[in-house]
Amino acid sequence: MVQEIYVENVGKVLQSRKRIESELEVKITNKGKLIFVEGNVDKEFEALQFMEAINLNFSVDRALLLKDESIILQTIHIKDITKRNDLERVRARIIGTQGKTLKTLNNLTNCDFSLADNQIGIIGDTEDIEEGIQAVKSLIQGSKQSNVYSHAEREMKKKRINPKL
Repeated sequence: MVQEIYVENVGKVLQSRKRIESELEVKITNKGKLIFVEGNVDKEFEALQFMEAINLNFSVDRALLLKDESIILQTIHIKDITKRNDLERVRARIIGTQGKTLKTLNNLTNCDFSLADNQIGIIGDTEDIEEGIQAVKSLIQGSKQSNVYSHAEREMKKKRINPKL
């Protein structure tokens, strides 16, 4: 079966086509920004997740992390979480000065974050992604960065102490 997905940054996919095809074990063709993925069902699903990550501005390397079954992609729509109209400011809060907030969250939650328009993509281990989602939602809702960081730190510390949680 062939799956298709619209990819805004089609150049990124086409530049790495050979690598993507071999790592995801699929065949990729395109018509403009429409990408067609052909392979067995599981591999096609993986490839569609990969393309979704590319649409969220993740690098090819980051998106390929999704091959690992314990790594998942989660998308958050800013508009679903806040009624505010100044989405520029909301995005700026999430990114932080020179990307500092995202880097800090990345370190605290072991997740990768990326913004595309009013969507935030989070790639992380199934164990850690919930903390990443919570941190981003808190920022969108206006929590102070320092409060979000300390909450994330506490949660991750709990996990290290008691991995069964």
